[in-house]
Amino acid sequence: MSKRFHGVITPMVTPLLDRDTLDNGGLERLINHLISGGVHGIFILGSTGEAQGLGYQMRRELIECTCDLVKGKVPLLVGVTDTAFTETVSLAHYAADHGADGLVVSTPYYFPAGQEELQEYLRHLSKELPLPTMLYNNPKNTKIAFEPATVQLAMQMERYVGVKDSSGDMIYFHELLHLSSDRKDWSILIGPEALLAEAVLLGGDGGVPGGSNLFPKLYVELYEMSVTRNIDRMIALHSEIIRLSKTVFHVGQYSSSFIKGLKCALNCLGICNDFMAEPFHRFHPEQRHKIEEYLRERGATVSEPWLHK
Repeated sequence: MSKRFHGVITPMVTPLLDRDTLDNGGLERLINHLISGGVHGIFILGSTGEAQGLGYQMRRELIECTCDLVKGKVPLLVGVTDTAFTETVSLAHYAADHGADGLVVSTPYYFPAGQEELQEYLRHLSKELPLPTMLYNNPKNTKIAFEPATVQLAMQMERYVGVKDSSGDMIYFHELLHLSSDRKDWSILIGPEALLAEAVLLGGDGGVPGGSNLFPKLYVELYEMSVTRNIDRMIALHSEIIRLSKTVFHVGQYSSSFIKGLKCALNCLGICNDFMAEPFHRFHPEQRHKIEEYLRERGATVSEPWLHK
């Protein structure tokens, strides 16, 4: 069996006009921007998409609108993680009914579960999920990891088809690669973009880099150069991504600065609004000017904040 998910899968930001209104024009422009940039897939309702800050109706509206706009041009993954089992299953079926290609599920958050409990959760969930599902290992935000033994158990269930690892732990990533030899259709994707080239060189299947919202062609080329082992070009592209990380993603002082930087930059390019889901707020003018300066240095045309409401 071939691997369902590979390459650069963009964890798309959620364009908002206010706390409960989708920026529909911005959503269409962003999706066109990603597809024309050559990404291999789109992932909505993940961490970069501020999923946990969105109401249930907003999540469903985003699923429906995104499915209508993508129209099978690239695979579409939908994050369905929730603290309530029944809400996860409900959203999964809504995504399937509207044409999504796959699901992404992380460990339930708030009270950390034990691995035995997590394994039972995955067994129960596998019977309810209507689509191929990627596990999402994100212990920084959920307080618990999918330990290798739990991943190995999930590999015995046909519904699960891979792992997206955002831990940044390359020893753990090596363990995932070792386990993947048991299933040829199993995808392993890296989360942190600074590790994309390394992960692909080691045998990973691609990544889910947030920066590909902004410069999709940059990340697609890095992936391609890593696959073909064009090391000199790969190193040059990797350096550009590291610089992006040190500028756009670190203008703010809080952990939300990554998403704020992305949304601000997309707004500066005239793609979508930069409204943040509560309790976070968009950058103030001082931070916005820093983003504009970096974009101009990179040769981008910065628009007036006509979408900044």
